Amino acid sequence: MAEHLGLHTVGDLLHHYPRRYEERGQLTHLADLPMDEHVTVVAQVADARLHTFASSRAPRGKGQRLEVTITDGSGRLQLVFFGAGVHKPHKELLPGTRAMFAGKVSVFNRRLQLAHPAYELLRGDAEETVETWAGALIPIYPATAKLESWKIGKALQTALPSAQEAADPLPESLREGRGLVTLPEALLKIHRPHTKADIEEARARLKWDEAFVLQVALARRRHTDAQLPAVPRRPRPDGILAGFDDRLPFTLTEGQRKVSEEIFADLATDHPMHRLLQGEVGSGKTMVALRAMLAVVDAGGQAAMLAPTEVLAQQHHRSVTEMMGELAQGGMLGGAENATKVVLLTGSMGAAARRQALLDLATGEAGIVIGTHALIEDKVQFRDLGLVVVDEQHRFGVEQRDALRGKGKQPPHLLVMTATPIPRTVAMTVFGDLETSVLDQLPAGRSPIASHVVPAADKPHFLARAWERVREEVEKGHQAYVVCPRIGDEEDGAKAKRKSPEDEAEKRPPLAVLDTAEQLARGPLAGLRVEVLHGRMQPDDKDAVMRRFAAGEVDVLVATTVIEVGVNVPNATVMVIMDADRFGVSQLHQLRGRVGRGSAPGLCLLVTEMPEASPARQRLNAVASTLDGFELSRIDLEQRREGDVLGQAQSGTRSSLRMLAVIDDEEVIAEAREEATRIVAADPDLERLPALRTALDALLDEEREQYLEKG
Repeated sequence: MAEHLGLHTVGDLLHHYPRRYEERGQLTHLADLPMDEHVTVVAQVADARLHTFASSRAPRGKGQRLEVTITDGSGRLQLVFFGAGVHKPHKELLPGTRAMFAGKVSVFNRRLQLAHPAYELLRGDAEETVETWAGALIPIYPATAKLESWKIGKALQTALPSAQEAADPLPESLREGRGLVTLPEALLKIHRPHTKADIEEARARLKWDEAFVLQVALARRRHTDAQLPAVPRRPRPDGILAGFDDRLPFTLTEGQRKVSEEIFADLATDHPMHRLLQGEVGSGKTMVALRAMLAVVDAGGQAAMLAPTEVLAQQHHRSVTEMMGELAQGGMLGGAENATKVVLLTGSMGAAARRQALLDLATGEAGIVIGTHALIEDKVQFRDLGLVVVDEQHRFGVEQRDALRGKGKQPPHLLVMTATPIPRTVAMTVFGDLETSVLDQLPAGRSPIASHVVPAADKPHFLARAWERVREEVEKGHQAYVVCPRIGDEEDGAKAKRKSPEDEAEKRPPLAVLDTAEQLARGPLAGLRVEVLHGRMQPDDKDAVMRRFAAGEVDVLVATTVIEVGVNVPNATVMVIMDADRFGVSQLHQLRGRVGRGSAPGLCLLVTEMPEASPARQRLNAVASTLDGFELSRIDLEQRREGDVLGQAQSGTRSSLRMLAVIDDEEVIAEAREEATRIVAADPDLERLPALRTALDALLDEEREQYLEKG
């Protein structure tokens, strides 16, 4: 159990909940068996035949094969046993016998079969079997080839009595106030339910545990953070921030103003700000972050902005220096008197430029630094780091944020920006230690984006029309993006990799930038200036291409998702995404945000060959039908299951959530957060709640504790 399921203690086993329940005689219907999966079915033997055959091992026709056909009313399934393995089943699996069978579904001669399945007879006479299967509801556990569901069931049978000793993490008053059953009762009911109501009661209780213990962990972390010292940073009335606001050619949106107030209030306190700034693509997050950085510079500190890629860091640097104008020319001729320096620090910079940048940071000449992971290296010293802004949170590891935070004399304030809209509950769970601000209105002058699905296989003339649309936009003086899933210079080794079933079905690798660019330039877009951009180009080449595109010297940019984040070319009005079904929902939404950034309306065409009824097409239809990122992120999550959300991707551990579904259990999470905050405020060390402490220690084994610590 430890090796295959990660279960080490009786408690682990008791919390290994059934995946589902079968009512006697109502199992995975044989008609709907999934291929290549371990299944458990209850069925009746229809007939059994023993065949002998000759083989290399048994040359004189002494090889034996037992074929058993089973049925459950919905369909039939063949079982096969070979060699010495046939004797026991031959005696036991007589026609009319009912049993549970478990094994991996495979196909032989175009028929589904289970080879050498494990089975358990349901006789109803042997004491033990009756005992084990007495309940009408048979629990089916997440199992592996080495451990069938019923072996886990038997182990649980042995362990269940000790559920009585389970320490209950929920404070009595909370449990009774919400009418939840006790933990021992919930464990009994989840493993040995007599009715469906038992299962519901148990689930309601166990969900609360998960939500509550997790929220207590986060609440304690917020509480600890609030005890940390930080230097309050308040802008000066006549400082660089005021100067910046004066030169803005437009007024801030209501949302930008409100969020800025929240941030300034946090910066003025003497413990570190931890804030998550969510905003749709193009809602002006960079502007809000820049004003926060200027406020810190006003207060004598320095601000660092961490971007996930060099292209982005360079772009941020360009747009920040442009927005600041002479305010960014500290110490230079023509610089304003309260100006500061804005330096760029990336891995591919030349040695001299890099030395100068490091010097400006150490002396405090530079109030603002924008860079990639290069900022985190040991050599980088700040005079007084007051604020860290992290762009696109999900691309940064916890350790990296941690290392940067360690560069301040006292913990700096932290602002995390993300353009991936995160549903409220997920934000409460994943970023539960951050306060959240949301920018939800687009700045004036942003244009709406129309999105359409182009079914290239069903309606090839739609694709032809798409290229005409690109030409029309270019004739009007605009520019276009064409996005492909692959670069196209991969070695053949990449092709040999295991293909996903979708690839197999299509027998076609995803479209590549290099091939597509060539075909377009020769075919439908002949005569236009077509260039490529992808991640394997040299940083200087990438930058040169982006500059030419921004300057309008390129009509069509054929690119990979390098352009997903932060690329800002207001003149680009149309985007064609090839093989759009190969991208995730939030990725498509991000990409689409690159057009319609100017005064002309944007157009996004999602090209796919997937058939109308496929889930992939439904996903694309969803993206085409709404521009609301929060709505899309819900769809995305529902499709992806929330396992990926809880930072396993970041911390590499399996999700601690077994019962809780982040999207469906919104109320539970919100209520648990309130309760947790209240309890931690009253008793930060949980001295009065020893059982809750125990549960917390179990949830936060070392690894998780550190993960939260570094959050």
